[in-house]
Amino acid sequence: MSYHGPVHGSSDWRSAEGDLRGGHPHRLRPGEGGRIIGRGHNRRVQEESPVLHAEIDCLRNAGRIGSYRDTTLYSTLMPCYLCAGAVVQFGIPKVVVGESRTFAGAREFMASHGVEVVDLDLGECQVMMKAFIAEHPDLWNEDIGIQ
Repeated sequence: MSYHGPVHGSSDWRSAEGDLRGGHPHRLRPGEGGRIIGRGHNRRVQEESPVLHAEIDCLRNAGRIGSYRDTTLYSTLMPCYLCAGAVVQFGIPKVVVGESRTFAGAREFMASHGVEVVDLDLGECQVMMKAFIAEHPDLWNEDIGIQ
Protein backbone atom coordinates (compact mmCIF):
# COMPACT_ATOMS: atom_id res chain seq x y z
CA MET A 1 0.00 0.00 0.00
CA SER A 2 1.36 3.40 -0.86
CA TYR A 3 1.60 6.40 1.41
CA HIS A 4 -1.18 8.90 0.77
CA GLY A 5 -0.57 11.63 3.30
CA PRO A 6 0.23 12.59 6.84
CA VAL A 7 -2.46 10.48 8.47
CA HIS A 8 -1.86 7.16 6.71
CA GLY A 9 -0.43 4.63 9.12
CA SER A 10 -0.75 6.93 12.11
CA SER A 11 -3.01 6.95 15.14
CA ASP A 12 -4.90 9.88 13.62
CA TRP A 13 -7.41 7.46 12.12
CA ARG A 14 -8.57 6.80 15.63
CA SER A 15 -11.04 9.28 17.00
CA ALA A 16 -11.47 8.45 20.63
CA GLU A 17 -12.22 12.11 21.32
CA GLY A 18 -15.46 12.03 19.33
CA ASP A 19 -16.52 8.71 20.84
CA LEU A 20 -15.72 9.67 24.44
CA ARG A 21 -17.78 12.83 24.13
CA GLY A 22 -20.85 11.00 22.86
CA GLY A 23 -20.34 11.24 19.11
CA HIS A 24 -19.29 8.53 16.74
CA PRO A 25 -15.59 7.94 16.06
CA HIS A 26 -15.06 9.83 12.85
CA ARG A 27 -12.55 12.56 12.20
CA LEU A 28 -10.75 14.23 9.39
CA ARG A 29 -8.55 17.08 8.45
CA PRO A 30 -7.77 18.98 5.32
CA GLY A 31 -4.07 19.15 4.66
CA GLU A 32 -2.26 21.71 2.56
CA GLY A 33 1.38 21.36 1.60
CA GLY A 34 1.90 18.71 4.26
CA ARG A 35 0.47 20.79 7.10
CA ILE A 36 -2.83 20.37 8.89
CA ILE A 37 -5.15 23.34 8.53
CA GLY A 38 -8.14 21.93 10.40
CA ARG A 39 -9.40 18.96 12.37
CA GLY A 40 -12.91 17.80 12.96
CA HIS A 41 -14.95 15.25 14.84
CA ASN A 42 -18.55 14.20 14.53
CA ARG A 43 -20.23 16.52 17.05
CA ARG A 44 -23.89 15.96 16.23
CA VAL A 45 -24.68 14.64 19.71
CA GLN A 46 -22.53 17.08 21.65
CA GLU A 47 -23.88 20.16 19.85
CA GLU A 48 -27.38 18.75 19.20
CA SER A 49 -26.87 19.51 15.51
CA PRO A 50 -28.04 17.22 12.71
CA VAL A 51 -25.40 18.60 10.33
CA LEU A 52 -22.25 18.77 12.45
CA HIS A 53 -20.56 15.78 10.83
CA ALA A 54 -16.77 15.53 11.09
CA GLU A 55 -16.21 16.96 7.61
CA ILE A 56 -18.34 20.03 8.37
CA ASP A 57 -16.64 20.47 11.76
CA CYS A 58 -13.25 20.22 10.09
CA LEU A 59 -14.06 22.85 7.46
CA ARG A 60 -15.50 25.09 10.14
CA ASN A 61 -12.34 24.74 12.23
CA ALA A 62 -10.11 25.37 9.21
CA GLY A 63 -11.89 28.68 8.78
CA ARG A 64 -11.95 30.94 5.79
CA ILE A 65 -8.76 30.10 3.94
CA GLY A 66 -9.78 31.54 0.59
CA SER A 67 -9.36 28.40 -1.47
CA TYR A 68 -9.33 24.70 -0.74
CA ARG A 69 -7.96 23.84 -4.19
CA ASP A 70 -4.58 22.69 -2.81
CA THR A 71 -5.98 20.59 0.03
CA THR A 72 -6.64 16.93 0.68
CA LEU A 73 -9.39 15.84 3.04
CA TYR A 74 -8.62 12.78 5.20
CA SER A 75 -11.58 10.92 6.69
CA THR A 76 -12.18 7.74 8.64
CA LEU A 77 -15.24 6.91 6.51
CA MET A 78 -16.47 7.72 3.04
CA PRO A 79 -18.29 11.08 3.29
CA CYS A 80 -22.08 11.10 3.12
CA TYR A 81 -23.93 13.21 0.54
CA LEU A 82 -24.12 16.21 2.90
CA CYS A 83 -20.36 16.21 3.42
CA ALA A 84 -19.57 15.24 -0.17
CA GLY A 85 -21.58 18.31 -1.19
CA ALA A 86 -19.27 20.47 0.94
CA VAL A 87 -16.23 18.82 -0.68
CA VAL A 88 -17.58 19.64 -4.14
CA GLN A 89 -18.80 23.12 -3.15
CA PHE A 90 -15.39 24.16 -1.81
CA GLY A 91 -13.42 22.52 -4.62
CA ILE A 92 -11.45 20.08 -2.49
CA PRO A 93 -9.69 18.01 -5.15
CA LYS A 94 -8.83 14.87 -3.18
CA VAL A 95 -10.42 12.84 -0.39
CA VAL A 96 -8.56 9.97 1.32
CA VAL A 97 -10.70 7.65 3.44
CA GLY A 98 -9.80 4.91 5.87
CA GLU A 99 -12.60 2.63 4.71
CA SER A 100 -15.96 2.46 2.96
CA ARG A 101 -17.18 -1.03 3.86
CA THR A 102 -19.29 0.03 6.84
CA PHE A 103 -20.70 3.01 4.93
CA ALA A 104 -20.47 3.37 1.15
CA GLY A 105 -21.22 7.10 1.27
CA ALA A 106 -21.15 9.36 -1.77
CA ARG A 107 -18.02 8.24 -3.59
CA GLU A 108 -19.62 8.29 -7.04
CA PHE A 109 -21.05 11.76 -6.46
CA MET A 110 -17.63 13.17 -5.59
CA ALA A 111 -15.91 11.35 -8.45
CA SER A 112 -18.53 12.60 -10.92
CA HIS A 113 -17.56 16.13 -9.87
CA GLY A 114 -13.86 15.55 -10.46
CA VAL A 115 -12.80 14.71 -6.90
CA GLU A 116 -10.10 12.06 -6.63
CA VAL A 117 -11.26 9.56 -4.01
CA VAL A 118 -8.73 7.17 -2.44
CA ASP A 119 -10.09 4.37 -0.25
CA LEU A 120 -7.30 2.83 1.83
CA ASP A 121 -9.58 0.02 3.08
CA LEU A 122 -7.83 -0.04 6.46
CA GLY A 123 -8.73 -2.87 8.81
CA GLU A 124 -8.28 -0.69 11.88
CA CYS A 125 -10.96 1.72 10.64
CA GLN A 126 -13.34 -1.14 9.88
CA VAL A 127 -12.83 -2.65 13.35
CA MET A 128 -13.35 0.73 15.03
CA MET A 129 -16.54 1.47 13.10
CA LYS A 130 -18.00 -2.04 13.50
CA ALA A 131 -17.46 -1.81 17.26
CA PHE A 132 -19.12 1.60 17.42
CA ILE A 133 -22.09 0.45 15.33
CA ALA A 134 -22.55 -2.63 17.54
CA GLU A 135 -22.45 -0.52 20.71
CA HIS A 136 -24.56 2.40 19.43
CA PRO A 137 -26.86 1.20 16.62
CA ASP A 138 -29.52 3.87 17.21
CA LEU A 139 -26.99 6.70 17.10
CA TRP A 140 -25.37 5.25 13.97
CA ASN A 141 -28.73 4.88 12.21
CA GLU A 142 -29.64 8.45 13.10
CA ASP A 143 -26.31 9.68 11.82
CA ILE A 144 -26.64 8.02 8.43
CA GLY A 145 -30.30 9.00 8.05
CA ILE A 146 -32.00 5.63 8.60
CA GLN A 147 -34.16 6.72 11.55
